[in-house]
This record gives sequence, C-alpha cells and structure tokens, in this order.
Amino acid sequence: MSHRGRSAVEIRLSSVERAELERRLVSPDRRESGRARIVLACAEGASNAGAAQALGISVATVAKWRRKFAAERLAGLADAGRSGRPKADLVLTDAERTQLTSWARRAKTAQYLAMRAKIVLRCAEGGTNKQAAADLGVDESTVDRWRVRFIAARLEGLQDEPRAGRPPSILLDQVEDVVIATLESVPGNDTHWSRSSMAARTGLSKSTIGRIWRRFDLKPHLQDSFKLSTDPLFVEKVVDVVGLYHNPPEKAIVLCVDEKSQIQALDRSQPVLPMMPGMPERRTHDYLRHGITSLFAAFNIADGTVISELHRRHRAIEFRKFLTTIDKNVPRELDVHLVCDNYATHNTAEIKAWLARHPRFHIHFTPTGSSWINQVERWFGLLTDKLIRRGVHTSVKALENDIRAWIDTWNDNPRPFTWTKTADEILQSLADYLAKINPNHTQ
Repeated sequence: MSHRGRSAVEIRLSSVERAELERRLVSPDRRESGRARIVLACAEGASNAGAAQALGISVATVAKWRRKFAAERLAGLADAGRSGRPKADLVLTDAERTQLTSWARRAKTAQYLAMRAKIVLRCAEGGTNKQAAADLGVDESTVDRWRVRFIAARLEGLQDEPRAGRPPSILLDQVEDVVIATLESVPGNDTHWSRSSMAARTGLSKSTIGRIWRRFDLKPHLQDSFKLSTDPLFVEKVVDVVGLYHNPPEKAIVLCVDEKSQIQALDRSQPVLPMMPGMPERRTHDYLRHGITSLFAAFNIADGTVISELHRRHRAIEFRKFLTTIDKNVPRELDVHLVCDNYATHNTAEIKAWLARHPRFHIHFTPTGSSWINQVERWFGLLTDKLIRRGVHTSVKALENDIRAWIDTWNDNPRPFTWTKTADEILQSLADYLAKINPNHTQ
C-alpha cells in the first residue's frame, strides 16, 4: 500500500457514502464523477501524489477535495455558490417607477433613454446583471454601467452627461435679441417677421433663425382668432347653460336651438374631378350661385336627435313657425328648455308673446359672442364638413333635399355630444388667459 504522504488526511467511508460515490462515478456531470474518483482513491489509502498520478490530475486538486470531504463529507463535494462582485441594492420609489415606466413605454421617448429605463426596471426586479442583459439583449457591461449610474444619481443619472464639443457659435445675447424682436416689433411696413427678414436684421442665417423659433415655439407666420364676450351677465349665463348640460331638469327636454342662415346652393363651373391614387379630389375655384336657404335646428342634448326646418327667409316669423314645430314634436307632458343665442329674431315682441302663451317653454340665452357654448353649433360643423362644403347643387330645392336626407340619416343613428367642462373650469380657464395677456389684470 502506498504511503498517503505527510499532510494527507485519512479517509474512511461508510457503506452509504461508498454507495453514493460509486453512483456518482457514472454521472454525466464530469466534475461530479471526477470528485467521486478522487475520494474513492483516497479511501483506498492512496497518497495525494499517487491519486493525482493515477487519475491524471494535479496534486493540489486531489488535496483540495480530500480536505473538503474530510471536513464536510458528501456535502463538501458540491459546488459552492459563486458570489461574484457584490452589487448595491436597487430599490425604486413609486415616483421613480412611474417615470421609468413612462420612458420605457412612451413612443416619443428617445431610444437610448427608453433602453436605460428598461435596464433599471429589470434590475429592480432582482437577478444578476448577466440575466438582465440576456433578457434585454444588451451587453452585461451596459447593464452594470446604468445600474451603477442610477444608484449614484437616480433618474438624473440616466441622462447623457454634458459633452465638451465645439463651443456654441450663437451667443445667448443674440438668441435673446431674436426672441425679443420677434415678440415686440415688426419688420418695417410688414405685419410679421419671416426667417429672411429676421436674418437680415440680426446677421444670422435663416436656418439659425428657424432653430431659435422652434426652440421657443414661436410661429410668426401663424395667426389665430379669438372673441372675448363683453356680456355683463357672462358668468351667470355660463353657469345657467352649463348647468343644464350637466344636470338637466326632470320631466323636461333640453334643446340647443339656432339657425344656419345663408346656406348657398353652389354649382362648380366645371365638373368635379374624382379622387385617384396619388391625386385628391379636384374642383374649380369659381362657382355659380343658385340661391340660398336657412336651416333651423334644435339639437336634443340627451339623445342627439335633431328637429329641423328649412326656410328661404330668416326672420322672426320663420323662428315662430319653428317653435310651433318643436311644440308639436315634443310630448305635452315635458317642459322644453331652449338654449339660444341673442340674435334679434329671438327677442321680438311676437316671439315673447308666443312664449307667454306656451308656459312650458323656457329660454336660456348664451352669452354674447359665445356661440361655442351652444351644442347645435358643433352639429352644424358636422353638417358643413360632410355635406355642404364639398356639395354641388344646381338649385336651392336640390340643396334642401340633400340637407333633409342627411338629417334623416343622422336621426336614424343619432350621437349626442359629451359636455365635460364645468362652469368653474370654463371661468378659471378664461381667468388664466386674461392673466396671461394682461398680467396687471385684477380678477
């Protein structure tokens, strides 16, 4: 029997341990079977050098597994978990998780920022950097970098650090000069600035002027319209009408009433060319007028149905006839609340006398210059877009027939509008706008 050597630990096996080691000899795991051979050889009395020579491995390997088996028996032959480099814990607050999720999912987020957000969210779920890299299809070093950056600087750490690069050629004073000139002056006799005129004034290039305007969201070429009501009862009327929309009275019907006057029966001077692939529908810019008509409409805010009449003239007489039509179409047991504007035909003595004879009718006037609060105006917009604007009519009768047919189709499948703004929100929005255009304004 060969000598075990000076530092060798004697190995004695129980029957259970020997049976287990012999089972491991045929294991497909080469490391497990190799360790079993080492221990069995040592149990036969072989020295570390002798076992190493017999098995074709190093003496240090034999000595390692001899000591581990002697100390821990079979458990010592298992692989110890690899700890690797210790990682700092990554824990997210609710606000951070919400922001990272928004960056990761929003379509307009820069791709680099979206990927960094996904890395941090994945690391917060647990697991190693290697697992996170495999899940996201990036390199492990990338995951490690943004984990460390986020732990050190939180959300700010995911942004690109400032780069030196070339110093800006456009000074802040020049940018300020362009912005102030755009907002507070005009170019000579022109009404507004263009990129060319501003470039000539400042000495900067047209592309530079364009970039400055985009940066500060300045659009001198655009103009929008507005109308502020001067009605002294503006607040009261807004509260009244919007209150009807949100809380209509019981056993009553709310109708938004108005007239779309001066609807022209227009015929093009040449036939309309139909739409083709790569070419929109075409029509001539000139047209022939064949007369006008006026549409009286009452829009039911509850179900979207419309009561309508067409008249060639637009007077109080026609409006009274329309009120009679409404009276006939609304069940007798219901009160009728009409939302109207302040047009003169709605306030004549004849109309007031008719309303006095029909006490179930209640008029609610919108503020002067505030037709946007009347829901029938939105319905008129749909009628204009879908029929009148692109329609071709050779007579007023043809125009009226098309309008009646369109309204009948609408009433077959009516769609009410959903009024979401409260009176308080409307008034607050107006107050904010007034404060913006006149900072010295006192509410």
